[in-house]
Amino acid sequence: MAGIYLHIPFCKQACYYCNFHFSTSLGQRDALVASLLEEMQLQRHYLERQPVHTVYFGGGTPSLLPDADLHRLMTALRRLFNITPDAEITLEANPDDLHPEKLAALHAAGVNRLSIGVQSFHETDLRWMNRAHNSAQALACIQDAQAAGFRNLSIDLIYGGPTLSDAGWEENVRQAIALGVPHLSCYALTVEPGTALDSFIRKHKVPPVDPDKAARHFELLMQWMEAAGYEHYEISNFALPGWYSCHNSSYWQGAHYLGLGPSAHSFNGRSRQWNVSNNSVYINGIREGKVPFEAEILTPAMALNEYIMTSLRTAAGCNLQLVAERFGDEPRRQLETGSREFILSGKMERKEHSLVLTREGRLFADGIAAELFV
Repeated sequence: MAGIYLHIPFCKQACYYCNFHFSTSLGQRDALVASLLEEMQLQRHYLERQPVHTVYFGGGTPSLLPDADLHRLMTALRRLFNITPDAEITLEANPDDLHPEKLAALHAAGVNRLSIGVQSFHETDLRWMNRAHNSAQALACIQDAQAAGFRNLSIDLIYGGPTLSDAGWEENVRQAIALGVPHLSCYALTVEPGTALDSFIRKHKVPPVDPDKAARHFELLMQWMEAAGYEHYEISNFALPGWYSCHNSSYWQGAHYLGLGPSAHSFNGRSRQWNVSNNSVYINGIREGKVPFEAEILTPAMALNEYIMTSLRTAAGCNLQLVAERFGDEPRRQLETGSREFILSGKMERKEHSLVLTREGRLFADGIAAELFV
């Protein structure tokens, strides 16, 4: 089982909180698509003909791609890689792009899952974030996607922001549930260095993010989603039974994947590599017949720590038998010893052969994982 990720580094405008690699100029879009097609050729052996069960168009804003370009990319992927007939094909989209004609074109290209950047159904929040869509579009795009035949939908929501009250957060979540959206990815507003939000806070133009509010919103979210029948299968992800993200789940399970495009990451079980985060450097490198990337060989300790970090974020938890099989008995014993204090404090529990975070422990997931690192 393997996956392919394509990074489409273009956006209509810059959201204040975002630190992903993107450009608001579309001047290089044609050259970028041509480079993606060429990189597929250069990297066609990376996955060693493993069956590819998931393809993910991320960004940036992949829904800005012209329909013809999306068709070209999908045709090349199917020609060069072993894409399974039932592969999950996800495309990230902004609400303002998802008009009925666009939705029909996405269907025709083979996209069968949409991840929509709603963020909020409230106009005040959207303006504060500098989103390109409005609250009416946030609602309409979901209804239009469902009418177009897209059942496998996910939406992103952001909590903890200064304009979002507890009641407003509940309205956002209740709206998503009422619409029958089967998958939600919910993220606390974070202040990333170099973003507009970081600058605004340092210049005292906006208040700093309140961590207590974010924690409260997260705890409320867990309660509401459980009551509505959603499974909290990863720290930031909730799904109705049978609607997990196959692509993201493969990351957390250590599957191999190929990343195409500037800033995209790849993993083959032995090493990790990442393409340069610069559109011009990426395009020029591909034109010269080489992919501009850096790489690192994973040591056993690095691989184990990565597994600890990702597995503890999931409902399945950290499988101690798997640790012993992959890394030996000593790391397993270290994890059993290190986990005792978290089990005693109620932040973790032992379920058969796995260490699983409790609801309280999920508030401290990254810190607990770091404490358990080898």
